Amino acid sequence: MSAAPPRFVLETGEDARRTPVRLVVVQDERRPAVDETGEPVVMTMPHLLVRELIALLVFSLALVLLAIFVDAPLEEMANPLKTPNPAKAPWYFLGLQELLHYYPPVVSGVLMPAAVIVALVVIPYFNVNLERRPLSDGRPRVLVGLWAGVGLLSALLLATASHPLWPVLVPLWLVAVLMTLPEIWRRPSGIVGWIGRRSLAFWIFTWFLLATTALTVIGVLFRGPGWAFTLPWSDGIY
Repeated sequence: MSAAPPRFVLETGEDARRTPVRLVVVQDERRPAVDETGEPVVMTMPHLLVRELIALLVFSLALVLLAIFVDAPLEEMANPLKTPNPAKAPWYFLGLQELLHYYPPVVSGVLMPAAVIVALVVIPYFNVNLERRPLSDGRPRVLVGLWAGVGLLSALLLATASHPLWPVLVPLWLVAVLMTLPEIWRRPSGIVGWIGRRSLAFWIFTWFLLATTALTVIGVLFRGPGWAFTLPWSDGIY
């Protein structure tokens, strides 16, 4: 005589320790909000890994050819008794070094990077990207709040920096003007229509990207001895 099949009792609960079930039933109203698309999918191996390996080989070959045919701009051997002027950090840190021209080291080297890192960690936990709504919705209070925030932030940057922080202020004002353009010139299509459909998260990241790029470019190309402002086409690149 064959044994009776095991019977399973389904229990619902949110505590996995009290209800250790192995069968999960996802109800319609509780399923994850994932947009299902009909795009074809392929396996990671070999489709993705082979392409990554080819890209790695091509990039490595380009570096080898560059090292063979182009001499590295090496200077004389380092002298521990002589500090070069200007002493520049690697290019990817020159944005932070440029901030030292405007703020004390504690602010530009510790507080600002820490604030950016904390923001990058915390922002994903806010429900700001569940639905990307355009900022331009025809409400006057949006423009009032926008320019009030821009004015307050500009005043704060001008009041706290030792020099006018143009690499951050100019991108801020440019982004504010672009955000205002769809409210002044209402066009549903074209460039103006595309700008009007951008969300607040898009504009915040655009400002951050423009300010970071401006600080890095100025530090790489436009700073000379004594961290003075120079022109690379007449004074050279230090």
